Amino acid sequence: MAESLVLHEDPRSGNCYKIKLTAALLGLPLQTKQYDIMAGETRTPDFLANINPNGRIPVLQIGQRFLPESNAACWYLAEGSALIPHDRFARADVLRWMFFEQYNHEPNIATLRFWLHFVGEANLGEERRSQLMAKRIAGEEALRVMDDHLAARGWFVGDEASLADIALYAYTHVCEAGGFRLRDYPQVCAWLDRMAALPGYVAMD
Repeated sequence: MAESLVLHEDPRSGNCYKIKLTAALLGLPLQTKQYDIMAGETRTPDFLANINPNGRIPVLQIGQRFLPESNAACWYLAEGSALIPHDRFARADVLRWMFFEQYNHEPNIATLRFWLHFVGEANLGEERRSQLMAKRIAGEEALRVMDDHLAARGWFVGDEASLADIALYAYTHVCEAGGFRLRDYPQVCAWLDRMAALPGYVAMD
């Protein structure tokens, strides 16, 4: 890629880590610019006007263009690589798992990690506290679906790691910070070890 790549991120975010892990596995140079979401640094007039009007990170800056949404940024980086299969059905299956991550996995597992590990249960309002049990149940169901799927295969799609694995790995490997027990999902645990052994792997900050 000829254009420079800059990741606007908070290193505590699994969504930001997805992009860094994708770039690392592909050997792509990636600069970072860090923001503290807890301090509202992505809600400033400058950020909203020049980086992302939605006030969220990550945002992948490609030259002078800006691409929000973690899975879109990962797809941009991985286009043409082995992380996106050539087979038409397999590519769609990668997208299936990336959608699963955003709709079933991240809203529960990542949210509980943020609420309990960074905000603190004592600081949650009544509305958020009332959602804790439902999010716990939904997060455990997502992990069960993953564990069942991995019982007969090493990776989520095909015979090697893909963007499906990267998207799901980011928040799964730190899910215990949200109160989930990884030991309850042995196939997921084995898959996490395979991910961490990939050439070029980088740990989350």
